[in-house]
Amino acid sequence: MKAFGIYTLANDTVYDQLVALINSIEVNISPEIPICVIPYNEKLDLVKHEINSRPNVTLYDNWNSLQRWDEFANEVWAVHPEVRFSKTSRTNPWAQNKLMRKLAAFDGNFDKFVFYDADSLAMKPLDNVLEKLDTYDFVFDDWEHIKSREVAALDLDLIEQSGLYTEEDVRPKLHCSSFFASKRGIFAPEEIERMKQLLIEKGEVEWITRWWDDAFWFTYLTLRCERPMFNFTLSPNGQDRTGNCANSDPFVNINNVLYNQDGLKSIHRLHYMSYSSKDFAQLCKGEDVNIRYKDEFLYYRFLKHPEQRPKLLKHPSLLVKFSRCLQKGLYKFKMS
Repeated sequence: MKAFGIYTLANDTVYDQLVALINSIEVNISPEIPICVIPYNEKLDLVKHEINSRPNVTLYDNWNSLQRWDEFANEVWAVHPEVRFSKTSRTNPWAQNKLMRKLAAFDGNFDKFVFYDADSLAMKPLDNVLEKLDTYDFVFDDWEHIKSREVAALDLDLIEQSGLYTEEDVRPKLHCSSFFASKRGIFAPEEIERMKQLLIEKGEVEWITRWWDDAFWFTYLTLRCERPMFNFTLSPNGQDRTGNCANSDPFVNINNVLYNQDGLKSIHRLHYMSYSSKDFAQLCKGEDVNIRYKDEFLYYRFLKHPEQRPKLLKHPSLLVKFSRCLQKGLYKFKMS
């Protein structure tokens, strides 16, 4: 076992994001820190080749753990109301997703760990996160808790009707799953069996408002295990409260490290949520894709091989745009 390390979840589809993330960790956190890649699926040829070139990076190989989390997710989602009462949800492309595998980090080799989604760039050391893990079992840094009741991760009306929690109890415990810190062994098999009983037999799966969302599912688990958690965006220290989303928050670039525009506060990571892996693949091939902070991404993606970075970004031709629209339309037709 190792005292501390970093996890991410990836496969060949997000190869460009994975390389950028690993490079940003090595530059902005430490080149020696162990990084473990949890396999999203078996499509890992590019990932394995990258891992072989980096002595500090390994591939998660506890397949019993991955199977356990896959089975848990499948059992729970099978009884969710959206699945039981909706025909369309069965064709939702998210139905077969393996995002819940990121929670296999709780079965890994790091006593304490931080998880980054692969579509992220690490922006600063993790000393303050590790310090919080001395007191708390979960550490987050996101703004999910400010969302309205209509789009919150958990159904606050149902939860309040249960008499177990009030909105004031639950709201500060709503969080994302794109960046979190925790400890090995928290969700042991016996704890998962208890959660399964609450979700399936007690019907608490109905508390989760969107059936395919790993963040919503994870929020339920952290709420019901009733362990102490800390969210930097709820910190009494204003320096801790920053943005993190590439598609919405304003940042300032200083030597390829981003800072919160308001007060130049340091941020833990930049999260490229809402951008697809295709966007990044096209960007890395020289296409001028509409991605905010794309120069920063390209810097970290090609940090070790700057000669491979596109010299000039070009807009796609009308023919390429038409072909993509046609493919997207055909895909939606197949899924309908």
